[in-house]
Amino acid sequence: MLEQLSYRPSVIVYTIIVRIYGRVGKIKLAEQAFLEMLETGCEPDEVACGTMLCAYARWGRHKAMLAFYSAVQERGIMLPISVFNFMLSSLQKKSLHGNVTELWKQMVHKGVVPNHFTYTVVISSLVKGGLSEEALKTFNEMKNLGFVPEEVTYSLLISLSCKNGNRDEALRLYEDMRAVGIVASNYTCASLLTLHYKSGDYSKAVSLFADMERNKIAADEVIHGLLIRIYGKLGLYEDARRTFEEIGKLGLLSSEKSYIAMAQVHLKSGDLVKALSTMEQMRSRNIGFSRFAFIVLLQCYITKEDLASCEVTYEALSKTGPPDTISCNNMINLYMRRGLTKKAKDFVMQIRRDGVEFDEELLSNVMKIYCMEGMLGAVEQLIEEMRHNELFNCKFVQTFLLVMHGESRRPSEEKDNFEHLDQHRSLAFELLLILYLACDNSLKTEETLKLVLKTANNGLSVASQLVNQLIKEGDIMKAESLYKLLIEQGCIPEHVASTSLISFYGKQRKPKQAREVFEMAADSSANAKLLCNSTIDAYVKGGQLEAAYLFYKEVSKGGHDLGAVAISKIVNALINGGKYREAEDVVHRSFRDNLVLDTVAYNTFIKAMLQAGKLHEAASIYERMLSLGVIPSLKTYSIMISVHGRRRNLDKAVEMFNMARSMGVPLDERAYSNLVSCYGKAGKVYEASLLFSAMQGEGIKPGKVSYSTMMNIYATAGLYSKAEEVFQAMQKDGCLPDSLTYLDLVQAFTKGLKYAEAEQAIISMQQRGIPPSCAHFKLVLSAFAKAGLMIEAKRVYGELITAGLRPDLTCCRTMLRGYMNYGHVEEGISLLESLRGSMGPDRFMMSAAVHLYKSAGMELRAEEILNSMNSMGIPFLKNLEVGLKMKAP
Repeated sequence: MLEQLSYRPSVIVYTIIVRIYGRVGKIKLAEQAFLEMLETGCEPDEVACGTMLCAYARWGRHKAMLAFYSAVQERGIMLPISVFNFMLSSLQKKSLHGNVTELWKQMVHKGVVPNHFTYTVVISSLVKGGLSEEALKTFNEMKNLGFVPEEVTYSLLISLSCKNGNRDEALRLYEDMRAVGIVASNYTCASLLTLHYKSGDYSKAVSLFADMERNKIAADEVIHGLLIRIYGKLGLYEDARRTFEEIGKLGLLSSEKSYIAMAQVHLKSGDLVKALSTMEQMRSRNIGFSRFAFIVLLQCYITKEDLASCEVTYEALSKTGPPDTISCNNMINLYMRRGLTKKAKDFVMQIRRDGVEFDEELLSNVMKIYCMEGMLGAVEQLIEEMRHNELFNCKFVQTFLLVMHGESRRPSEEKDNFEHLDQHRSLAFELLLILYLACDNSLKTEETLKLVLKTANNGLSVASQLVNQLIKEGDIMKAESLYKLLIEQGCIPEHVASTSLISFYGKQRKPKQAREVFEMAADSSANAKLLCNSTIDAYVKGGQLEAAYLFYKEVSKGGHDLGAVAISKIVNALINGGKYREAEDVVHRSFRDNLVLDTVAYNTFIKAMLQAGKLHEAASIYERMLSLGVIPSLKTYSIMISVHGRRRNLDKAVEMFNMARSMGVPLDERAYSNLVSCYGKAGKVYEASLLFSAMQGEGIKPGKVSYSTMMNIYATAGLYSKAEEVFQAMQKDGCLPDSLTYLDLVQAFTKGLKYAEAEQAIISMQQRGIPPSCAHFKLVLSAFAKAGLMIEAKRVYGELITAGLRPDLTCCRTMLRGYMNYGHVEEGISLLESLRGSMGPDRFMMSAAVHLYKSAGMELRAEEILNSMNSMGIPFLKNLEVGLKMKAP
């Protein structure tokens, strides 16, 4: 190459030539120049060798580079660190991390002193090569030499520690990085956020995100997605929603992971509509649905119980591969909740054909279907299939094998060695009992029950819980069979089974059967009290009040302590059923037996006496309550306000109200309403109005009862404008008026002589679909009759009949009195003739008829009615006078 030169080139010249050819990529010429240098006897130095190595590295000739490096080593030439760095960097760029590691080992062996760049490259390759221990060791060596690692080095090591689950190391590296003033990249933060999310340390994750905001570290979609999940775990649903919206505004919303994360948060918060909306939003933006997206969408439809959409989504999920067990379980549970057993069985056949890998939960769900349907053959086949599955060794399958075939894969597991049944074995026994009951195989049912009772200390509990479960699921025949079988085995079922069965019979109005269960199970003193209470509850719920009362008397005589709750329940039921004498007997018997009663029981007793009209008794019970140190509740004071109100003892009612207030008991609407009513009954309208306003001033919103009470007070006083104000206010507050509300309004208008408004109120209620009663028309009719406006009264009487109502005795009396008072004899007689035969004997009506017929000269008819009155022993009203109101005062 250099033959034409008249002198012999030096090593320097050859090195320059190699460098020139190496720079422009003419590696062959560079190699030829290096060989000529050797042939001319020039001994290459570290610069020449380094130049050639850099040429190879620059142009990706790594095999040649490494071979040349081996030759350089043989010559014992020590290369500068810059050349090593160049080679290391070139190898790393091509992801030849193994070569980087090997070259690094050779450097360490030869004692080459690395610099900051060397460590940065080597640590990166060690991490990417999965050599975590060597990476950390090299990192520590780098720090010990005084080099400050770059953020990217920290980031790689933090990410590696996170992947390896070494949480402490990752956090130590992060804190170390912060200590030297290095701001983390968003990649580092993403790694740490993922670590916190997986470890459940959500507070640290939120704290890290706050650090990112302070340091102005830009968060990408991945980080925002993680934050949404974390907010969801913490129950900060509004923060999650706000974060999702921010991603959209920043134009970063492109990954399905973000949509799915938000949909899952909505699901967890119970907002199914928004969860589905988020998934639909994702679909509308043409973001493809992955397998996981279909799983989440299916969860949404499962929650919604939209069976058709579930089936379509499950089909789409199946096309991505065998569905996950959670989705399969969800589908089976949905079918069973809907009572679609056939569909559930078809679905099980489908997932078995599709090769879905069963977990223990799915296996137990499938077994439950087979057992409930009595599919013994299918159960045996599925258990046999489990022999080739890792689930064969689970307790659930092993229990099935032991009970069905007396075999076990584990020699140590004998039939009589269960001791305490855990959840899996309990479920296996329950399903086997259900299976044999469904097959009507009494022998196997009895054998299985004996086994569970004999071998497990909680066997009776398992069987009792199964009885309860069968009753809840409506499978009463199986429950009854199992319950009776337990009794036959000499076992008294736990109260959960007995009370459940008694309750069922109560709802079915079968007191005899409820009593039979009580007698079978009440021998156990531990169950006696609970069973007594359940039996009374069953009678009450079944409307068998007389049976409940007789049962109460019987068990009380037997020395059973029913407890305050049962006593309260029976007294309350008897009062509501109008059986005041029986309720009073229970109250007095409780006092005679010195039963320990609570506040609720005393409240019930006081209320019972109030409703029975025995107000003195109610007050006495209250005094007894205080003397025994039983603390009154707000309800106690409210009831006592009503008691004193009914006794017309306003002072005592106010005393009760003030006592409740002075004791710090927070007063409710009922307490205020009761005292407002008391003021009204005492004619103290102003005081009632003040208290009604004070209640609202305390922030207590009046309900329908309070509004009606105040309206009635104004109506009774004839303050129609005030009554109308309350009427409008209650509607504004969302309390819809009813028939009684309108009755008060009509009364207010008629007392205020506002006849047109009263009639309009009746029309208004009809327009609202509320049918008026005789009482509504009677108020208007009476007002017209008293005023002598009999033409108007007759018109209203006609409207009453047109409305489909039959005038009652009071209406007829009102009309007849009006005709008599104002001398409308003919109209009065006409009314009497129209009512002939439709009204029973009434003193006023018959007396008025005698006076009217005499006034019209119809003496014979008058005499006839008078004789009829005498024969029936009805006294004649002599003081009635036709035209009484027409006489001058």
